Amino acid sequence: MAGIYIHIPFCKKACHYCNFHFSVTRKQMPEMVKAICKEAMLRSSYLSEKVETVYFGGGTPSLSTRYEVRSMIDTLRELFDVDEGAEITLEANPDDITEDSLTGWKEAGITRLSIGVQSFFEEDLQWMNRAHTAMQAVQSIEMAKQKGFTNITIDLIYGTPYLTDEKWEQNIDTALSLHIPHLSCYALTVEPKTALAKMIETHRSENVDADKQARHFALLTKALQAKGFEHYEISNFALPGFRSRHNSSYWQGKPYLGLGPSAHSFNGRSRQWNVANNNLYLKSIAGNIIPFEEEALTGTQQLNEYIMTALRTAEGISILKISAGWGSEKTVLLMDAAQKHINSGKLLHANNILCLSEDGKFFADGIASDLFQLS
Repeated sequence: MAGIYIHIPFCKKACHYCNFHFSVTRKQMPEMVKAICKEAMLRSSYLSEKVETVYFGGGTPSLSTRYEVRSMIDTLRELFDVDEGAEITLEANPDDITEDSLTGWKEAGITRLSIGVQSFFEEDLQWMNRAHTAMQAVQSIEMAKQKGFTNITIDLIYGTPYLTDEKWEQNIDTALSLHIPHLSCYALTVEPKTALAKMIETHRSENVDADKQARHFALLTKALQAKGFEHYEISNFALPGFRSRHNSSYWQGKPYLGLGPSAHSFNGRSRQWNVANNNLYLKSIAGNIIPFEEEALTGTQQLNEYIMTALRTAEGISILKISAGWGSEKTVLLMDAAQKHINSGKLLHANNILCLSEDGKFFADGIASDLFQLS
């Protein structure tokens, strides 16, 4: 089974923390949709497996019209073996969600909505430079449910400089009161060359506080697990049956095709990434050229990829899989590197599985780096 990711590189405005590829000039949207459909045709041989998930990300995919969404989905179904019961996710901002848009997305084939809430507090949204209001955040979720969308996830950001523990708990409580079956919650990171990085550098904003982020993470996991949510990946929580099938495919190492500027693809042996330039992408596709770079993965790189993704999941790293796929020598090196984290209680080792403890989850990236193998 495989997945397809479509990158829609347009937004109404730039969020202060965002470092994804996008443009706030949307006049190229119709041309971009046609180019993405053409790229799908040019790359129709990339995937030989049945496609079980499609994900519209960005940028802001909800800025595209219902007809543009339908045309892209119809194109994928014509060119690829898309499963009848495929999970088809659309990222949507609350201010783009209306009764008409919801009806159009459902008719186009969208089965899952990912709503970019980030916070239910007005002052936080203004600080982030989001386009929606706190009221729109709540109304958009309620409207989506009324229109028959049952598979809904929202994004929330914690650890921002002015988000107190009490306000973070209120954000969690609000999400739970709306009966959303999936939440993706991310610690604020300060990415280079973003507006947020400049604000901190010029002392117009406080920097992030790692201790606060750790507290917020602990509050989050305790509250959601008490309500029956599975903490199935570091940043993702789902009620039983509502895990993101698309994101899970990334963590399981399944192949996927990325369409659109800056989109990435992976076939198990190599990574590819399209140029992050709208004009160059459009010009190249018009000339029947796919503007991508490629990196062939060595065996060690494939192993490190597995370590990085598997460690973040509830299933953890399978020692037997590493032994079968990469040999006993790599297994011994992995266990030697893991021992200090096992001794500290951050890693758990049982039944040939290495997984993060509750304390270890906040240190996932550092632990993964320690487990990586150099050759």
